[in-house]
Amino acid sequence: MTAAPVTVGAADMAGALPMTRVIDVLGEMFVDLAAGRTRSPDRTVVEHGDRRVLLVSPAIWEQRGVGSVKVTTLTPGNPARGLPLIHGIVALTDLETGQITALLDGAELTAVRTGAVAALATRWCTPDDADDLAVIGAGVQARALIRAVSTVRPVRTVRIHSRTRAGAEKLADWIRHTAPRPVRVTVCDTARDAVTDAAIICTATSTDDGTPVVEADWVASGAHLNVIGGTHPDAVELDPALLVDAVTIVEDRAAALDGAGEIRAALAAGLIKAEDLYELGRLVSGEVAVAGRTSVLRTVGMAIEDTAAAVALFEQRRAAEQGPGDPSAVPSAREGVSDGHA
Repeated sequence: MTAAPVTVGAADMAGALPMTRVIDVLGEMFVDLAAGRTRSPDRTVVEHGDRRVLLVSPAIWEQRGVGSVKVTTLTPGNPARGLPLIHGIVALTDLETGQITALLDGAELTAVRTGAVAALATRWCTPDDADDLAVIGAGVQARALIRAVSTVRPVRTVRIHSRTRAGAEKLADWIRHTAPRPVRVTVCDTARDAVTDAAIICTATSTDDGTPVVEADWVASGAHLNVIGGTHPDAVELDPALLVDAVTIVEDRAAALDGAGEIRAALAAGLIKAEDLYELGRLVSGEVAVAGRTSVLRTVGMAIEDTAAAVALFEQRRAAEQGPGDPSAVPSAREGVSDGHA
């Protein structure tokens, strides 16, 4: 008899251990992706009604023997209804048997894996003691970024700027009540005040135009930036001029050329060349070194990330059920929620 799929909900994705596991497994996947041992197919996007979107995102990770399909809806009118912008579900499959092994909350997984990608880059691009974080944006993904970065770095100060003061204050309260260590949180009136002198900067906005949210000359030399927001391929959160001297990291070069606004703008202006983009897997494998330079991770979100995050969370859930004394429990390889990227 076929076993019923395991259900992995938001509660199963909470805490440092599941997040650490997702970060570690994403690192393995990105090494495979950069080496050409796996790939991430394009999503199917169906637009309907007033900016409503249905997305279907399949991918297979052969080295792990797993595949996944994520079905996601984006409904811009939902926040006014008191509902999340994103709803979805992810089905994880065993490639050998074809069985569906797990069903996961798609909206929560999207937030977790997007934050985890940023944390992975932060792990490799910042000193171990980097503890000063700036966040531009105050939505679900801003929370996921703070949670993920705090898993790999001892964050002790957070400065927040958002287009609404109320949203920033709400995020600040959330940090104070959920942080794993004492954190000094400041709500800033301007993005410049938030990012000045910050060691780690995360941008997660819903900007839809080409005006930078963060200017190049606001960013301290040697800072690391995780840039994940914007609502379409030409939206810009970060001044493209910063990419001239920064180490620019992307999930996949072709995907970035197609969907990352800052990179598209910098290329069009002749500020950088495609060869100046370094894939995240090559950073993780040690082929790329930041060595104290300013660094930028510009993400666009890929279906294979859902696959990697899903298998990580499934393994973590299974290990938790088996208990710490079970030799088949899956350990963490290295110890240390979305407005977009569906």
